[in-house]
Amino acid sequence: NLKAKIFNKKAASPKNKPEQIIEAIELKTGQSIADIGAGGGYFTLRFADIVGDKGKVYAIDTNSEFLQFIKSSAKEKGLNNIVTILIENKLDLPESNLDFVFMRNVTHHIPNRVEYFRNLKRFLKSGGKIVIIEYKKGKIFSFRGLFGHHVPKETIIREMEEANYVLEKEFDFLPEQHFTIYSKRAEVINKV
Repeated sequence: NLKAKIFNKKAASPKNKPEQIIEAIELKTGQSIADIGAGGGYFTLRFADIVGDKGKVYAIDTNSEFLQFIKSSAKEKGLNNIVTILIENKLDLPESNLDFVFMRNVTHHIPNRVEYFRNLKRFLKSGGKIVIIEYKKGKIFSFRGLFGHHVPKETIIREMEEANYVLEKEFDFLPEQHFTIYSKRAEVINKV
């Protein structure tokens, strides 16, 4: 699948700093992470390597050909901790199960983001985090500038707060993207 290969080549490019991204997330052996909008699976496969046999990586996409490509790449590399999930209408994942949700260049595709992130919460463990990497506003004549393939960082921070998350970390080492990590805000239980 040529498109999947192109996606992976871009993700792997030193300009896009995949090593620093992976370091910043601090994913550990045995953890579980969902790669939403997995594309060609570059990060899915890297994550699978890190979390090892006791960990799980959910590769999630709306494109079944990409998921097929990820499956065969995983097989080639002898990785059997990847679960591929095709999104048809709603996301189906085990509840309270994820240490991380990873979303790179996908938030601009999501309508009703606040509601979407509120719904994601039930899949996260209590200390679970959401990692969002999204394009900064491109120059007006660039592809991103013309097609609105970006969401300003302030917008994402505001929406995530509305969805009841707390901004934990932000990184500014990516030239074309902003990179923020959120954790679930503790639910306040009113004791009577």
